[in-house]
Amino acid sequence: MIFTKKFRTCELKQKPGAMKLVLDQEELTNCFFEDCRLLGIMVPIKDYQFCWYLNNLMGIDFRINNDIEIQLKRKKRDYFFSVFEFPEPTTSLAHYLYNNKFDGEYLLPEFKHLDFLWLFKGDRVPDREVQEKINMIREITPVQLVVELTNENIKHKENLVF
Repeated sequence: MIFTKKFRTCELKQKPGAMKLVLDQEELTNCFFEDCRLLGIMVPIKDYQFCWYLNNLMGIDFRINNDIEIQLKRKKRDYFFSVFEFPEPTTSLAHYLYNNKFDGEYLLPEFKHLDFLWLFKGDRVPDREVQEKINMIREITPVQLVVELTNENIKHKENLVF
């Protein structure tokens, strides 16, 4: 059986002797992050303000997408992390801006110092283009840090899968 989501396919695996199919979360996560780039951004402002800066500076159109909002259950409580989306009109590249913080909890707890995570997904993004984005983000006055994150450094990357 095949599971398809956003241009990638992942197999459902059946455990030996079991009658039900089990979705391999690790395989799903690996498929999700194929050809992705991820930036971590420290900027102490609200998500809608940061999107406004990005939209005006870069000529893009980040909009909140409540359908892919990330919900995590921790400490017997639900936490909701907003996700903003900008699909590029002429390519299959999509940009996702995750809010890393909600009510004292973190989407990626290993990066508590980061306020936002910018995921480039769908097409390969050349190093030059990523560096241009980093330089443009650094021009925003309240931005304190922009860094590219590698898959090896992310312990809880399954939290970013929608």
